Amino acid sequence: MLTRLVLNLAQLAVVSLFSPLLPGVLARLEERVQGRRGPSIFQPYRDIWKLLHKDEAVPEDSTWIFRAAPYVACAAPLFVTLLIPVLTSFPLFWAFMDDMVGAGFILALGGFFVVLAAVDSTSPYGVIGASRTRMVGFLAEPVFMTVFFTVSFVAGSTIPFVVQAHWVSNAAAFLDPAHLLLLAAFLMLILAEKGRLPVDNPHGHFELAMIDESKTLEYSGRGAALMKWAGAMKFFVLACVFVNVLVTPWGLAATTAADQVLLAVPLVLLKVLAFVLVLVAIESSLAKLRLFRITEFLGAAFVVCVIAMIARVFTT
Repeated sequence: MLTRLVLNLAQLAVVSLFSPLLPGVLARLEERVQGRRGPSIFQPYRDIWKLLHKDEAVPEDSTWIFRAAPYVACAAPLFVTLLIPVLTSFPLFWAFMDDMVGAGFILALGGFFVVLAAVDSTSPYGVIGASRTRMVGFLAEPVFMTVFFTVSFVAGSTIPFVVQAHWVSNAAAFLDPAHLLLLAAFLMLILAEKGRLPVDNPHGHFELAMIDESKTLEYSGRGAALMKWAGAMKFFVLACVFVNVLVTPWGLAATTAADQVLLAVPLVLLKVLAFVLVLVAIESSLAKLRLFRITEFLGAAFVVCVIAMIARVFTT
């Protein structure tokens, strides 16, 4: 029990320490593709460190929700880290507390508090961003439910460790049309959930066009640092679910041996880097969709999920 507790803490440490590296590498690679030098891959760490040492200004008319939202947003991905395979292929002692659907709702809880905080800030841009976020969330939630229903239909479970073990023991099923379609739908869901292109431009600074970034405009100091850190951790957790459970379930520690756990860290980072390269290719070849076209994007993701289920029926 003590060993597994240590492994849980190790997973929390990996997610919290390496998560800011993900947006840093992504931004640097995108700038290089566009022929520019770009910021250092460690720039998110510098931003978080700088903001943690700045004074925090809180809107006068805000309530406790504005102050609590950064902590809830940080706690949600850390709790999900205890439920998914980050470093180990065997379940830890909290692994069966929830499944992927429940983990998604935990992440949604953090996002819901951020939306409430944006409205609570009384900033018009925050309200606009919150409204658009809920519109995207309203469209993404059916896709989210269908994706994980399809996972249970294909793998026989929605427990992340069980699904991961299923793909390890059924490597030939990776070329199954249902699985390939499922990967495409889940990738589209990640793009929408994290406000990446073509759904939203994370590098845009025009307030009226922002969706994800506009919710945190009123934060400063420690609150802004925690918001940035929470967004990076959520992104890293979704990437781990994608690469460790659905795409490449190999390379994780099969025992509690320290050498296997330590070896799993660079292997997981390499898999996440490959995922980042895919995102760079997508974001460098697509433009931001108009607001009313986002419904078509998420509708296409929903249709892909349904086709995946139908393909599974005809291949069994």
